[in-house]
Amino acid sequence: MTDTSRTRTFDWDDPAPPLAASQTLDGLTYLRALIGGEFPAPPIARLLDFRIVSADPGEVVFECEPAEYHYNVLGMVHGGVACTLLDTVVGCAAHTTLEAGVGYTSIDLTVSYLRPILSSTGLLRARGRVVKQGSRVIFAEGVVEDAAGTAFATATSSLLVLRR
Repeated sequence: MTDTSRTRTFDWDDPAPPLAASQTLDGLTYLRALIGGEFPAPPIARLLDFRIVSADPGEVVFECEPAEYHYNVLGMVHGGVACTLLDTVVGCAAHTTLEAGVGYTSIDLTVSYLRPILSSTGLLRARGRVVKQGSRVIFAEGVVEDAAGTAFATATSSLLVLRR
């Protein structure tokens, strides 16, 4: 039998210091600090290998290069990867609208898978956008697309605003 094993290792930074800093910054400033390298990426982003590339009021963009280590038993990227990416972009889009010390959590997330993602699909861009800003609930949507703009998955979400 031929050895077909592969190895992947990753590291991450302690998430506590950036989290503490996030309490003193509004959401947009915090996300832009992540982009600028002032804070390390959160552990989940390092694990799944996705990164934030832009943040504007009510909108964010992340990128992810699908790879074999994202595969499920059917030989395609596990739907959970797209789902996690979509949950991230809708949440971060909501975060861009929040003042310092205010958080959020997902109430719901509805994902539609439109076509399979493979390691050969190439770079994916996930966009999240706030559809309606509320003082208690934020509604957002997201899409995962390839370089040609072909959609692979979409999502809608309601996010609960968490004030102290």
